[in-house]
Amino acid sequence: MRTITPLALAFLCGTASAFTQHGSFGRSKTSATFMSDEAAVADVEVAVEEVEEPAYTCISKEEILASPNTIEFGRFFDPLKLAENGSDETLAWYRHAEIKHGRVAMAAFVGWWTVGAGYRFPGEIAHGITFASIPSHGLDAWDAIPGWGKTQMLLFAGLIEFHDELFHSRRGTHYLRGGIPGKNMVPGLWDPVGYTNKSPEALARGRDVEIKNGRLAMIGIAGLYAAASIQGAVPLQPPC
Repeated sequence: MRTITPLALAFLCGTASAFTQHGSFGRSKTSATFMSDEAAVADVEVAVEEVEEPAYTCISKEEILASPNTIEFGRFFDPLKLAENGSDETLAWYRHAEIKHGRVAMAAFVGWWTVGAGYRFPGEIAHGITFASIPSHGLDAWDAIPGWGKTQMLLFAGLIEFHDELFHSRRGTHYLRGGIPGKNMVPGLWDPVGYTNKSPEALARGRDVEIKNGRLAMIGIAGLYAAASIQGAVPLQPPC
């Protein structure tokens, strides 16, 4: 039987000690990593809990569809089921667009029949082109306007749209954030004399009337355009 010398015993003890220290270090490092991961998960859970809901509430679909009334049809008229698509914000955008299109259609219809009736502004619409020289037919009158004049109209409409969205966010409540769809926010563009300074009830009725008139005007201007483009497209419609 061999005897372990003191030198060999010291070597074995030193090796075991080193192995034990290394293993302990490894376990400590692994434990610290697990603790770090758990802390990170806890931080994420706290952050998720602290996320707040949006501070705004868009006008609901029910509120939009309740106005104006639809006594003409006896029920809500939506054959394509457009009102069922999207969120409350989607329908608020639809209503805002509808009101704007109705306003443009009312202005277009009035302009069309005014020119057709022979009324003209004094002066020139462009250099060398007087208002009196503009043809009476709607599409012919549009064709007679120079290209730069048409460009100015489009640029003006674009500026109105841009500032309307800008002022909706800066001077009031946006129509997608709880504001009233269709409300004009460009100063001086609409009602410069303060005609709409009425009670909330009167204003609500005025908005309903405007929507209905705008819908009728959209049908009217579409009929005028069809009659002017395709002869006989609109029964009983005189040339326009």
